[in-house]
Order: sequence, then structure tokens, then C-alpha cells
Amino acid sequence: MSKALSYLGLAMRAGKIVTGDEAVLKSVRSSEAKLVILAGDASDNTQKKFRDKCGTYDIPLVIAFHRDELGASIGKDQRVVLAITDKGFAEMISKQLGDTVGGGFIE
Repeated sequence: MSKALSYLGLAMRAGKIVTGDEAVLKSVRSSEAKLVILAGDASDNTQKKFRDKCGTYDIPLVIAFHRDELGASIGKDQRVVLAITDKGFAEMISKQLGDTVGGGFIE
């Protein structure tokens, strides 16, 4: 899991991550988001909102980590949802999460 978190840090430094509820929703609607990562400790309402929105716009959604881990990986405070806007970073992170047993799941 730590590799996926380091890739998030790299993507943040490259300017390829959008954070925050409304900003992520906007990037999903515009199909700018290539992958959405939602914290496992997000509220049920938030999880439903992003599952529905990502399903509608056919954007992969990963539910993994905790809000503290997501925030720390990108050098910010707690973050519940992130969108990766670069296809290469999205593929690298998906692959890392898919290879990890017990990690998040991709919808």
C-alpha cells in the first residue's frame, strides 16, 4: 500500500490531483478524472454519492486507506476524496492497489 501512497505524492507534486468534494465532482462530470480514490472511513452518504457519480460517468472508483493516510500522502490535512487527472498515474496507482491483498476495491 505504501507504494500507492508514494505515487499519490508524486502525482500531487506533478499537479495531477484534484481534492475536495466539489472539485472532484466537477472533474468527474467533465471526464477529467481518470481515477477517484475515496477514503474507507468516508460517510455512507459520501460513498453513495461518489459511487453513483463515478458509475454514471464510467470513472473507476477505489475505496481504500483512511482520510489521514490520503492527506499525509499528498502533504495536506485529512482528505476524504481525491481524483487523479493523469492516465499514467491512475494506471500505476490502480495496479498497486489491485496487487495488494485486502486493499481497496475498484468499481
